[in-house]
Amino acid sequence: MHRVLVPVDTNEDRAIAQARYVTSLPDASESVEAYLLFIFTDDSEDLPKDFKQFKSASRIGSVRRAQEHLEDHDIDVTVLEGSGDVEEGDILARADEYDVDAIVLGGRKRSPVGKAVFGSVTQSVILNTDLPVVVTGGSGD
Repeated sequence: MHRVLVPVDTNEDRAIAQARYVTSLPDASESVEAYLLFIFTDDSEDLPKDFKQFKSASRIGSVRRAQEHLEDHDIDVTVLEGSGDVEEGDILARADEYDVDAIVLGGRKRSPVGKAVFGSVTQSVILNTDLPVVVTGGSGD
């Protein structure tokens, strides 16, 4: 079984592009297992207490859409969630924890200055892993 980690953010177009890549892999329905990962950042800590109990990756639109696409193509999917800073290595920790064979990221269009000022999760993942990393396109940020 070929295991892929698919970290998604809230952008549904990017998540669908990532899911489409996974379903395009050779013999995907028979040989690919996908792990969809959504990381709640510190921004979500501002939720009122009553709503925190409903904080679940499965409730995020981009996660649901990617999961539906993968399941529609008979891919085994596991939804994972985390909490913290995406750039602090949460993606790579999950890749190691689930012993994945590749990471499928959704790319964003950014100016060179934007990359330098805000950092880049994609760049960080690529530079800090020996795993194959695929960066898919996606419309919009």
